[in-house]
Amino acid sequence: MGVSGSGKTTLGQAIAKKLDYNFLEGDEFHSKENKLKMKKGTPLTDEDRIPWLKEINQALHKKRGGKIVLACSALKKNYRKLLQERFAPETILWIYLNNEYSILKARMENRNHFMPVSLLKSQLEELEPPKKRLKMNSSLSINKMINQLKLHLNEH
Repeated sequence: MGVSGSGKTTLGQAIAKKLDYNFLEGDEFHSKENKLKMKKGTPLTDEDRIPWLKEINQALHKKRGGKIVLACSALKKNYRKLLQERFAPETILWIYLNNEYSILKARMENRNHFMPVSLLKSQLEELEPPKKRLKMNSSLSINKMINQLKLHLNEH
């Protein structure tokens, strides 16, 4: 989890491949209306996000029983609460990807995505990092981040 440009999809896909987990991309669950709204530079409201989060939760439950990696901003505590609804808390590990504004901005400028750079500040303002999480600097190499994850999983 983390703001746009933090590397959620890149790391999530790598974890899923390396550890043989299922992968879900949260962006694929956004409605056309939400994508258009973001593309125009308008931040999503809680009312915009709730149906999206509920749809992701349903998709997670359809894959229940297997190990899943979800790439999703999950910026606020109440968003994460919706995502983990009907899951035991100990079955979820939030990986919080963090980085400097300048790096996040540069990444967003160098990709083809519906989320414009102009919305990065609003995401950072809304961000409520989870208390129970594995925090990673997303400037690390994918291999280093996966090794951090493996160490964390072995310790817990």
